[in-house]
Amino acid sequence: MRIVVADDSVLFREGLVRLLTEAGHDVVAAVGDSDALEAAVGEHRPDLAVIDIRMPPTMTDDGARAARRLRPAVPVVLLSQHIETRHSVSLVTSGGFGYLLKDRVLRVDDFLDALHRVADGGSALDPQVVGALLAPAQRRDALSALTEREHDVLALVAEGHSNAGVAARLHLAERTVETHMRGIFQKLGITDTGDRHRRVLAVLAYVSR
Repeated sequence: MRIVVADDSVLFREGLVRLLTEAGHDVVAAVGDSDALEAAVGEHRPDLAVIDIRMPPTMTDDGARAARRLRPAVPVVLLSQHIETRHSVSLVTSGGFGYLLKDRVLRVDDFLDALHRVADGGSALDPQVVGALLAPAQRRDALSALTEREHDVLALVAEGHSNAGVAARLHLAERTVETHMRGIFQKLGITDTGDRHRRVLAVLAYVSR
């Protein structure tokens, strides 16, 4: 997979490049600001861009704003040390998007799996990001109807895992996960549209309504 990496921290950027290279990926560019990121994507047409949210020139949300300009042509994974949800809802609805906290990089297998999911057009959301999106007042309403197991399933679904992936992580039969999913959609009032991203959209549709 051909990847562009954008992060203003030289140490983190070089460490990420090494991790990806050792995993067999081709890092075609590694840059430190949003302008260089967009130039690199235009030049190399990568399969994926891994982008720090806060980068020069303003050190606020330059990476996230660049990601919005790059989507949907290029799959994007945003990385951040802190949870910032302002751009997440609009970006994730098209698929090919991930938002992970930087400490998730240390869980190398999970991180690499998330990159592959996003590059393939799927989604990958950090559980803490999902928790921030689901504000307490909202949880008291629709999510209060969910069982504890349905909450567990929904958290993994919102990360972008398939039913099989959820089943493996919760040590359940896949058919049991399918039953939980039907219950979740019914309780949240989400109809099955056949959209390949409907599991993540179910969470975000609830958040944004």
